[in-house]
Amino acid sequence: MMKHKIVEIHNFSFAYPEGKESLKNINLSIEEGSLNVLCGKSGCGKSTLLRQLKSVLAPHGKKSGEILYCGRPLGETDRRTQSSEIGFVLQDPDNQLVTDKVWHELAFGLESLGYDTPTIRLRVAEMASYFGIQNWFMKNVAELSGGQKQLLNLASIMAMHPRLLILDEPASQLDPIAASDFLETVKRINRDIGTTVILTEHRLQDVIPWADHVIVMDEGTILTEGTPREIGKKLKQEGHGMFLSMPVSMQIYMETDSEEECPLTISEGRRWMSRLLENKTPVIVQPHEEHVVRDEGVKGKKRIFVPWQKKDRQIPAVTMEDVWFRYEKDSPDIICGMSMQVEKGEFYALMGGNGTGKSTALSLLGRVRRPYRGKILLNGKDIRKYSDTELYRGYLGILPQNPQSMFVKKTVEEDLYAVIGGRKEKQSAEYPIDMKKSEAIGGIVSLIHLEGLLDRHPYDLSGGEQQRLALAKILLLRPRLLLMDEPTKGMDAEYKKELGQILKKLQSHGITIFMVSHDVEFVVEYAGRVGLFFEGNVVTDKPAREFFTGNYFYTTAANRMARHYFPDAVTGKDVVKCLKTNLWTDL
Repeated sequence: MMKHKIVEIHNFSFAYPEGKESLKNINLSIEEGSLNVLCGKSGCGKSTLLRQLKSVLAPHGKKSGEILYCGRPLGETDRRTQSSEIGFVLQDPDNQLVTDKVWHELAFGLESLGYDTPTIRLRVAEMASYFGIQNWFMKNVAELSGGQKQLLNLASIMAMHPRLLILDEPASQLDPIAASDFLETVKRINRDIGTTVILTEHRLQDVIPWADHVIVMDEGTILTEGTPREIGKKLKQEGHGMFLSMPVSMQIYMETDSEEECPLTISEGRRWMSRLLENKTPVIVQPHEEHVVRDEGVKGKKRIFVPWQKKDRQIPAVTMEDVWFRYEKDSPDIICGMSMQVEKGEFYALMGGNGTGKSTALSLLGRVRRPYRGKILLNGKDIRKYSDTELYRGYLGILPQNPQSMFVKKTVEEDLYAVIGGRKEKQSAEYPIDMKKSEAIGGIVSLIHLEGLLDRHPYDLSGGEQQRLALAKILLLRPRLLLMDEPTKGMDAEYKKELGQILKKLQSHGITIFMVSHDVEFVVEYAGRVGLFFEGNVVTDKPAREFFTGNYFYTTAANRMARHYFPDAVTGKDVVKCLKTNLWTDL
């Protein structure tokens, strides 16, 4: 039986104005009713390709080839049909909301299409019930958390009953629990309603196992496509960096000689491990080395870093003492008596749900906002006593959640030079370096891997590339304290590994890192200490591995998969080490 193709792409290429080709000879077919995952490294062309599937969102540039929707050229499909039948969820939930009330947001698309009032009321009620929105139906949109906003965007689109649902990294700004819930809803829409789904996402752990079809892109072309197991096997054989993004159960399986079917989900991985270790008494293995940093006092030696021990007498990099903050005089407190310390040279990560106040706490440390009670000390000095030049030129670097807020020039190269006063080689108090500016730019471009992007407009970069450019600009100011808000947002697993190595290198040079993040796997791999933010304060504060082994939901996929045998294993590498020790004792 012939299956109906809802989307067909034939020999399609695209280039931005005055730029190289972003898409090269794309050929792709999407079956109606299928769940499709489009993945690839940051900047490979995923978002550019998705936007071509809805004319109003397609970027301006030179095109060749053909895109068919339901057998007809997409360009011949009228705007009303595209609006109602092709739904598109953007990466940033705030960029898609257009009204002030939840109920009006649900109705807005239907009103724009001219539906009568009874139909609108029926569909709005249906979507509010299906998505569990009825409890916050009358709220202001501004009061919603990030997860609620993205769910509202999805519900507003589904109210128009689309045949094709396109999602461009919809969970990138959500905490792990909210992201899992959102992606579960997307799977339910595909399964229960039959809506065709095309999804890009860096959290492949939550979507790959349920995909009918996986497409891997690389440098503007389709590298390979197939079922999840076929894709995982091929990427592993080719040693491709995208294999690091595959589900952890698949990564662990591929490191063994097992001949069973490759597990894709946590539950499949647990059952596979149980069969693998059947009739064995597992040997408990210490899966990891101690977290260490350079000891400035004893040259060439290392020490275990326990930042909260009283014997460590150095002045903390960050101290918060009974800090309180609210946005308006009569509004609820967002930060409630927050007290904490971050030691010099430490890599500290703050985690917690969307809307709990993590980014607000970061803004207080950056003096973007000021508390109405309490004290903040940076390097032992009251933050209020720093001049702007002292604080922001050479001591404090801030990577915001939205990197676009940092871009001021028309090319990447010019944006980098703008940080250090332009191209002239004259030194200044703002950038007291002992090298030429061109050498400084070249060094940071090499470190952050911006080669090949220097002539591009910053807004034309992918989300991950924009994050890298923003980090490069901050590092040019040579900060001693680096504040980062969701630095891995929009990054593929391979570049996350490179970013982690960059941050550890900065840490080895004495730079203190304070990071707000939802990325559990990144935090456990690179952070030294983790705090959980809840109800305006840090409710727990532990070394990273101890933090994650003690949690049930806020932990890694590897720990959930292996904890019944190896409770201290928190990464895929940990689990592989434990398995090999138990299966092949000579290792």
